[in-house]
Amino acid sequence: MFQRDYFMRMIEQMTEAVGQILNLRRERKHEDALLFIDELLDKKFRLSSKLIRSLSDEDLMKMMTTNGLLETDHLQAIALLMKQEAEVNAELGREDESFLAYLKSLHLFVRLALAGAEPTFAEPREMIKELQDKLLPYELPIKSKRLLLEWNVEEGRFDSAENLMHELLEDNALGLAEAEAIYRRMLLHTDSALEAGGLPREEIMLGLESLSGHHDV
Repeated sequence: MFQRDYFMRMIEQMTEAVGQILNLRRERKHEDALLFIDELLDKKFRLSSKLIRSLSDEDLMKMMTTNGLLETDHLQAIALLMKQEAEVNAELGREDESFLAYLKSLHLFVRLALAGAEPTFAEPREMIKELQDKLLPYELPIKSKRLLLEWNVEEGRFDSAENLMHELLEDNALGLAEAEAIYRRMLLHTDSALEAGGLPREEIMLGLESLSGHHDV
């Protein structure tokens, strides 16, 4: 009962907080909105806003794990606040800050989705789609591409996974053995799942053949 009340209260507080941020943005009080996000990050979580921003998503996940349990609600709240911060910075024309905050939000939502987190404040899949759209104009870091590759394979978006795989191979950021293992993982799915994922079995076989061609070079 206590757990349920705690969650309900947290959902209420976060909904209210996002509403306040949106109001400040509408009133063009962008600096106030950024201060408000800072205060929320400082008050709501065990870590300071400065630490939350400086930690990698993996380290943040570790810090938000208690007795082996991932505090998915807290991570979703942080990911949501990072997204709001990115939008405020975008409106201020601070492209670098905006890009980094969007990226952090995307990484956290992807990791939450991969961990099978229940949506508390936001549906991770919807957020991932929205954040990917926001980041379309940019070249994503290798770490982000690798994370999205994993996510696309898990989600059965095999054509998108293959595109990312080729980008990573071109960047020398993915080994041939790794790429081969990913194709073989895909082959474990049914023909209909592969068709639905945009990459029929014969195309995967061709992809494997081309990899073995690289091996021979």
